[in-house]
Amino acid sequence: MNPDSTAAPDVALPPLPGRHFLGMRITPLTERRLANFKRNKRGFWSLWIFVVLFVLSLFAEMIANDKPVVVYFDGEVYFPFAQEYPETAFGGEFATEADYRDPFVKDLINAKGWMVWPPIPYAYDTVIKDLPGPAPSPPSLDNWLGTDDQGRDVVARMIYGFRISVLFGLLLTTLSLVIGVTAGAVQGYFGGRIDLFFQRFMEIWSGMPQLYLLIILASVVTPSFWWILGLMLLFTWMGFVGGVRAEFLRARNFDFVRAARALGVSDTVIMFKHVLPNAMVVTLTILPFALTGSITILTSLDFLGFGLPAGSPSLGELLNQGKNNIQAPWLGFTAFFSLAVMLSLLVFVGEAVRDAFDPRKVFK
Repeated sequence: MNPDSTAAPDVALPPLPGRHFLGMRITPLTERRLANFKRNKRGFWSLWIFVVLFVLSLFAEMIANDKPVVVYFDGEVYFPFAQEYPETAFGGEFATEADYRDPFVKDLINAKGWMVWPPIPYAYDTVIKDLPGPAPSPPSLDNWLGTDDQGRDVVARMIYGFRISVLFGLLLTTLSLVIGVTAGAVQGYFGGRIDLFFQRFMEIWSGMPQLYLLIILASVVTPSFWWILGLMLLFTWMGFVGGVRAEFLRARNFDFVRAARALGVSDTVIMFKHVLPNAMVVTLTILPFALTGSITILTSLDFLGFGLPAGSPSLGELLNQGKNNIQAPWLGFTAFFSLAVMLSLLVFVGEAVRDAFDPRKVFK
């Protein structure tokens, strides 16, 4: 550098506090919250157990299915659990989908190859015809938790029902979060008549009888997964509005918000970039409990007969079968313990998240 130069030397700015993970900066406050969450052993391990169970349920077709996972025939590899193959592909006579449980089809495949079956060789809708007694049959080596009153394997229906319940809860909670946070942010940030009219609308809308609407609409249209999701979404988003609205009402007159307005920053940027992170603390705290409530909603509707279409794998439908078949206690016990474990894990995770965001909570 020329000593006679009057230009100021380059000065390296100190890095922002915190560390980076996957390109995102983790602040010391976030590190403290993560550390608090990990110190809560019950919530930390509940999260891992729930994630493992959910990931396994995503591969339910490879765990419980009446079709092989892999078929090797005449030098070619087939995946029947993911794709339909006609019987003629294995030397049969019919162009319809092969019935891999048929002894004739088994002999054709075994003559020129082999099959790998899933651990549970039954799908959720497989009707077992060679039961040792009338359905519902008790647990056995073939059916670990017995069968229901229609001869279907209980373990398979439990796995598929668990997946549907969690996916429904995640979708309903996520969509409700987006709508509720947006509505609460608009109410709290702008206030005035917008807040007044929106609050009156929510008071009227929350008074609508959800169960009666379900009963009425169920007589008009056939219930489905997306139909129930859309109907429940009309009401569940209001649970996220209150906390977000209160945080925006409190923060909209802070100095940094006024300074941003004076600099010409748009309201959208102020709301969702500067104020929303403060409001998300409250939202993240109630998120696991909202997920628990969403799963309970679907289970309750299926138990009452206003949920998923008949024949769909459902923990609520399994509970109803246990009520109608007192002589088969394995049905009620399976549904009860499945729901109890799933909801308990989510509640433990929710408690750990709530304590992690609590500055007064100290873990030893």
